[in-house]
Amino acid sequence: MYEPIRTKSVHTMAETRTAHGPHRSREEELDIRLAGHLTALLTVTDELRALTPDASLDDAAHRLAERVARLSGGHPPLRATPSAGTSARTASRVASLHQRAHTLAGQALVVATSRGDVAGSALAAERLRAHATTLGIAEAA
Repeated sequence: MYEPIRTKSVHTMAETRTAHGPHRSREEELDIRLAGHLTALLTVTDELRALTPDASLDDAAHRLAERVARLSGGHPPLRATPSAGTSARTASRVASLHQRAHTLAGQALVVATSRGDVAGSALAAERLRAHATTLGIAEAA
Protein backbone atom coordinates (compact mmCIF):
# COMPACT_ATOMS: atom_id res chain seq x y z
CA MET A 1 0.00 0.00 0.00
CA TYR A 2 2.74 2.46 0.92
CA GLU A 3 5.99 2.71 -0.95
CA PRO A 4 9.13 2.58 1.21
CA ILE A 5 11.20 5.76 1.63
CA ARG A 6 14.08 5.64 -0.81
CA THR A 7 16.07 8.67 0.31
CA LYS A 8 18.09 9.18 3.44
CA SER A 9 16.64 11.35 6.16
CA VAL A 10 17.93 14.84 6.73
CA HIS A 11 19.43 13.72 10.04
CA THR A 12 21.35 10.86 8.48
CA MET A 13 22.70 13.17 5.77
CA ALA A 14 23.87 15.68 8.40
CA GLU A 15 25.66 12.95 10.38
CA THR A 16 27.35 11.71 7.22
CA ARG A 17 28.44 15.22 6.26
CA THR A 18 29.98 15.95 9.67
CA ALA A 19 31.61 12.55 9.87
CA HIS A 20 33.41 12.96 6.55
CA GLY A 21 33.67 16.74 6.13
CA PRO A 22 36.64 18.90 7.06
CA HIS A 23 36.92 19.77 10.71
CA ARG A 24 38.67 22.65 12.34
CA SER A 25 39.45 22.80 15.99
CA ARG A 26 37.98 25.50 18.19
CA GLU A 27 41.39 27.15 18.32
CA GLU A 28 41.64 27.22 14.52
CA GLU A 29 38.17 28.76 14.26
CA LEU A 30 39.08 31.40 16.85
CA ASP A 31 42.34 32.14 15.01
CA ILE A 32 40.39 32.72 11.80
CA ARG A 33 37.85 34.97 13.54
CA LEU A 34 40.54 36.95 15.36
CA ALA A 35 42.55 37.42 12.17
CA GLY A 36 39.39 38.66 10.45
CA HIS A 37 38.57 41.19 13.16
CA LEU A 38 42.14 42.43 13.30
CA THR A 39 42.31 42.72 9.50
CA ALA A 40 39.12 44.78 9.50
CA LEU A 41 40.58 46.94 12.28
CA LEU A 42 43.75 47.34 10.22
CA THR A 43 41.70 48.51 7.23
CA VAL A 44 39.93 51.14 9.32
CA THR A 45 43.26 52.17 10.84
CA ASP A 46 44.69 52.64 7.34
CA GLU A 47 41.70 54.85 6.47
CA LEU A 48 42.30 56.92 9.60
CA ARG A 49 46.00 57.20 8.76
CA ALA A 50 45.11 58.59 5.32
CA LEU A 51 42.73 61.19 6.79
CA THR A 52 44.64 62.10 9.95
CA PRO A 53 48.33 61.15 9.72
CA ASP A 54 49.64 60.21 13.16
CA ALA A 55 52.67 58.23 14.33
CA SER A 56 50.57 56.28 16.85
CA LEU A 57 48.25 55.11 14.04
CA ASP A 58 51.30 54.11 11.98
CA ASP A 59 52.62 52.06 14.90
CA ALA A 60 49.21 50.49 15.52
CA ALA A 61 48.87 49.54 11.84
CA HIS A 62 52.31 47.94 11.87
CA ARG A 63 51.55 45.90 15.01
CA LEU A 64 48.12 44.86 13.71
CA ALA A 65 49.67 43.66 10.44
CA GLU A 66 52.30 41.66 12.36
CA ARG A 67 49.66 40.02 14.56
CA VAL A 68 47.47 39.09 11.58
CA ALA A 69 50.49 37.60 9.82
CA ARG A 70 51.26 35.44 12.86
CA LEU A 71 47.66 34.22 13.03
CA SER A 72 47.63 33.52 9.29
CA GLY A 73 50.69 31.32 9.22
CA GLY A 74 53.09 34.08 8.21
CA HIS A 75 50.98 35.46 5.35
CA PRO A 76 50.74 39.25 5.55
CA PRO A 77 47.21 40.65 5.42
CA LEU A 78 45.83 42.09 2.22
CA ARG A 79 45.64 45.84 2.59
CA ALA A 80 43.27 48.07 0.70
CA THR A 81 44.21 51.50 -0.54
CA PRO A 82 42.46 54.08 1.64
CA SER A 83 39.63 55.88 -0.09
CA ALA A 84 39.95 59.57 -0.92
CA GLY A 85 38.11 61.76 1.55
CA THR A 86 36.61 65.15 0.90
CA SER A 87 37.48 67.98 3.27
CA ALA A 88 33.82 68.88 3.84
CA ARG A 89 33.04 65.51 5.37
CA THR A 90 36.40 64.68 6.92
CA ALA A 91 35.42 65.40 10.55
CA SER A 92 32.28 63.26 10.45
CA ARG A 93 34.12 60.56 8.49
CA VAL A 94 36.95 60.47 11.04
CA ALA A 95 34.47 60.20 13.92
CA SER A 96 32.64 57.41 12.10
CA LEU A 97 35.88 55.55 11.47
CA HIS A 98 36.89 55.85 15.13
CA GLN A 99 33.49 54.45 16.14
CA ARG A 100 33.92 51.53 13.72
CA ALA A 101 37.47 50.90 14.94
CA HIS A 102 36.24 50.96 18.55
CA THR A 103 33.61 48.32 17.72
CA LEU A 104 36.09 46.13 15.85
CA ALA A 105 38.66 46.38 18.64
CA GLY A 106 35.98 45.28 21.12
CA GLN A 107 35.09 42.28 18.96
CA ALA A 108 38.76 41.37 18.59
CA LEU A 109 39.21 41.64 22.35
CA VAL A 110 36.36 39.20 22.99
CA VAL A 111 37.75 36.64 20.55
CA ALA A 112 41.36 37.06 21.73
CA THR A 113 40.23 36.58 25.33
CA SER A 114 38.24 33.46 24.39
CA ARG A 115 41.28 32.14 22.59
CA GLY A 116 43.58 32.88 25.53
CA ASP A 117 45.78 35.08 23.32
CA VAL A 118 47.49 37.45 25.74
CA ALA A 119 49.31 39.46 23.05
CA GLY A 120 46.16 39.74 20.91
CA SER A 121 44.09 40.76 23.94
CA ALA A 122 46.61 43.44 24.90
CA LEU A 123 46.72 44.85 21.37
CA ALA A 124 42.92 44.86 21.03
CA ALA A 125 42.48 46.44 24.49
CA GLU A 126 45.02 49.14 23.66
CA ARG A 127 43.23 49.99 20.40
CA LEU A 128 39.87 49.93 22.20
CA ARG A 129 41.16 52.46 24.76
CA ALA A 130 42.74 54.66 22.09
CA HIS A 131 39.54 54.91 20.07
CA ALA A 132 37.42 55.34 23.20
CA THR A 133 39.62 58.26 24.24
CA THR A 134 39.31 59.84 20.80
CA LEU A 135 35.52 59.43 20.91
CA GLY A 136 35.31 60.75 24.47
CA ILE A 137 33.89 57.51 25.82
CA ALA A 138 34.56 57.09 29.54
CA GLU A 139 35.99 53.71 30.54
CA ALA A 140 34.22 51.65 33.17
CA ALA A 141 36.21 51.12 36.35
